[in-house]
Amino acid sequence: MLARRAGIEPDDWQTDVLRSQAAQRILLCSRQSGKSTVTAILALFTAIYQARALVLILSPTERQSIELLMKLKAVHRSLADAPALLSDAATRMDFENGSRIIALPGKEQTIRGFSGAALLILDEAARIPDALYYSVRPMLAVSGGRIVLLSTPFGQRGFFWKEWTEGGDDWQRVKITAEMCPRIPRDWLEQERRTIGDWWFRQEYLCEFVDTVDQVFRFEDIQAALDPGVKPLEWF
Repeated sequence: MLARRAGIEPDDWQTDVLRSQAAQRILLCSRQSGKSTVTAILALFTAIYQARALVLILSPTERQSIELLMKLKAVHRSLADAPALLSDAATRMDFENGSRIIALPGKEQTIRGFSGAALLILDEAARIPDALYYSVRPMLAVSGGRIVLLSTPFGQRGFFWKEWTEGGDDWQRVKITAEMCPRIPRDWLEQERRTIGDWWFRQEYLCEFVDTVDQVFRFEDIQAALDPGVKPLEWF
């Protein structure tokens, strides 16, 4: 396994993700649980073993995309038999087999020139605008590429929440809370709960889609008030 060749012993859930053949994956994972690491390994594997593969890393900002790319580069350097690179820039890696890994900011105008992606990675997906998500999905239409959404929750809104709750069986869903990660001490979690408060703790560490802090009505109350039997008004 590529992870072990790089000196990384994956958790059981990370092994499952790396061995999965699912075309669409959602990693709903706590902070510091290892979601970035497993995604970096998946991206590197794709670039190495799929010639001329295009791997795009998208995040709300370019800095965040570069952070994930830096983790990927660290895995690459850890490989004793790491394939040589044609170029290694701040925002991209170009491999001798024609594969490319490119880190981009989450702006629609910066990504429309790309096509035929083998792997799309949307980091901090819950904070990426819906318009960007819907504009990048067509990149997979012809290539048959894969897509990975990884994030902690950010309220009951946006494509990340919708795909997790309503996306159907086409998605492989993985939820890892901080309590499931052996590297996060329990006393640290208790301290965090006291420090950041229950709302942030449930979101960042327990991976719950909690209501936003400025929300007047709870989501479940709004849903309960809806009557599917009422027809919408018609405009003439």
